[in-house]
Amino acid sequence: MAEAELHPAQGSGELDESLLRAISHPLRHRLLGMLDGRTASPNQLARELDLPLGRVSYHIRLLNDLGAIELVRTEPRRGALEHFYRAVTTVWFSEADWQKLPRSARRGILGQNLQHIFGSVTAAADAGGFDSPSSVVLRAPLELDEQGSGEIAELLRETVERAREIQSRAAERRSNGNGASKVAMELAILHYEHRE
Repeated sequence: MAEAELHPAQGSGELDESLLRAISHPLRHRLLGMLDGRTASPNQLARELDLPLGRVSYHIRLLNDLGAIELVRTEPRRGALEHFYRAVTTVWFSEADWQKLPRSARRGILGQNLQHIFGSVTAAADAGGFDSPSSVVLRAPLELDEQGSGEIAELLRETVERAREIQSRAAERRSNGNGASKVAMELAILHYEHRE
């Protein structure tokens, strides 16, 4: 079970082993995902996750030291500086990198992602987030062989990459004043072996 690919935001090449190990921690993986496409401070993230600030700050420092996130700005807050970060690396693993992780790390990351997806879907459903005509909910039980399963996985990876390209074009339209206001959408794709 891989989540598409983990790419450095700039450049290409193999994923650094220390970065891979760092991101294999479920909380760091979650924090990096929360900083993908937005800027936030450890204080904001700690409140959102209902976790102690010290714990979140520790993991944010690690991600920053490894180059997975970057400091965007600081703001004075009650005699101290609040630091705001954004992701410079996406949180997706390639199939090869996913398999390098211990099973316990894979299951921890998977659990975090599923909790986030189910929580987000439930909150959106309760608040009318599926009322938009562009919202889609599909389920397709399939009987495949190994090759077919691999083909579906590749199709879904391409779909996410294409969605990111569409997002980039929308951001460009907004920055040029040619697009409508920003609409926060979420794309969640699951492809897994059905077991009872």
